[in-house]
Amino acid sequence: MGEDPERDIDEIIQEMDYIPGHFHLELNLNFEPFQGERLRRRDTKLKRESLQLEADAGAQRFAVRNLLGVFAFYLDEYRGAEEIFSSVCQEEPGNLNALANLGYVYDRLQKEAQAAECLERLSQLMAGEEGGETESLRSLRAARCLAEQAYASFFDVGLQSEEEHATKLSTAIRLYDKALLYGKNMVRQRLDGILMNKDPYASKRLLFINKSLVLLREVLKSDSAQYRGALTWCYLGMTLERMDIFPDTPMAVHDCGFSGTDPLDCYGQAIETAKTDPFILNRLAKVFHFLGKQDMATGICNMALNMLPDPGTNWQAYSTRAKINIKLYTQGLERVKMGHSGVPDRQLLNKAKADLDLILSVCPCLKTYLDMGQVCYYMGVDAVQELQLVDENALNNALVFFAKAMELDLGDTLPEIQLLRGKCLQVKGEEHNAVECFKQAIELDDVGSQYSETFRCLIELLLSLFIQEKSSEEMVIREVEIWVEKAEAKYQMERVRQELHSICRNHMPKI
Repeated sequence: MGEDPERDIDEIIQEMDYIPGHFHLELNLNFEPFQGERLRRRDTKLKRESLQLEADAGAQRFAVRNLLGVFAFYLDEYRGAEEIFSSVCQEEPGNLNALANLGYVYDRLQKEAQAAECLERLSQLMAGEEGGETESLRSLRAARCLAEQAYASFFDVGLQSEEEHATKLSTAIRLYDKALLYGKNMVRQRLDGILMNKDPYASKRLLFINKSLVLLREVLKSDSAQYRGALTWCYLGMTLERMDIFPDTPMAVHDCGFSGTDPLDCYGQAIETAKTDPFILNRLAKVFHFLGKQDMATGICNMALNMLPDPGTNWQAYSTRAKINIKLYTQGLERVKMGHSGVPDRQLLNKAKADLDLILSVCPCLKTYLDMGQVCYYMGVDAVQELQLVDENALNNALVFFAKAMELDLGDTLPEIQLLRGKCLQVKGEEHNAVECFKQAIELDDVGSQYSETFRCLIELLLSLFIQEKSSEEMVIREVEIWVEKAEAKYQMERVRQELHSICRNHMPKI
């Protein structure tokens, strides 16, 4: 790049406006794990599995594949990482991140000559030493590099608190903003994250909402592909639905020509745009499911399945529809626990089970076994009194599905499996086995986790064993002291206090 070899490398880096590659970014992936190597590998593999569903998603495919290469590297799959980065370089020779990442892997593999070639090629591209290149092409290359790095922030590991998620989100937004300055609206990366922001106060959110509307208008004006067009209409509807948090309508709504635009019309346009492609419909269904629009999500899943009913090809539609029905059932359970009238519709469980059966017949996997076990658990217990047995055969089926899940890679590292196993065993009357499952679940939970239900289940069960005279007072007191201390180290302190208060309130006569 024409730099003086005598100059300090740190000085050169400080002068660079951006640095290609992922291995220097402030991602938790690039630092020593604080939750232990085993749990870090679990989280990394789970993130990779979710990311692989995006691998062929249009213009963002190189951002996805670069990140898949990073995951492979940190799972010690160096050859696999090399193959991923090499394939990106072959398909898009100007991909700066892939070149930098490939050079990093070559360096780890002690392939010094190849690493030097990557560095030289990277230097030429960044300096614009390619013959006949225009400034706009170099700027677009830089914009794509920054957008790919921003995308990586959404898939970082070890994020527990809202503050941590907010920090990563802010970093991503800054990188996207920088990419847009380079790209002058030529960036084709998906800008989902710009729609979400960390600040609950309307005055702070206004800037992000305005930027979102401007970006969405630009995408709608462009000759965007069907995939981007459908998602853009969907995100526009999401953004316009948030207008009621402001005392006055943001001026960007009027400036961008969205005055009086109904969010439902945007959602309808999104569905209309995607109606001939079942895979885009699947993506929309997942977004609507996330937004809590379950009826709309179910309808979109049905549209996708009407076009492509084969579970081997379109298993995602069956999976999303099953998740919707499970969510609707669990929401019904929560309403019952809050004292509202009525009971959840158990037909929702039958529908979820039917969809999951189809998936298991063609592509059994860890998550599907877990979902099926959860459905069978709910089938086996009473909707109002969860500790009351209704169908022991269903509980036995749930335990079988959990056992199958635990046979698969990562299956023995998921705390939710141990929690559900413990619940099944407790209802069956195997309290001591249930205690051991709850303990395992707590051990497997991430530090800082907000999901402290397992702790409550364990303490309540220990209390129940004492009341039933199945455990001595000394043993129960010792166990409670041990696991309260462990919980304080594992969960947020406020969550631990809330669980203890709940236990005391609900079991005061027994205590």
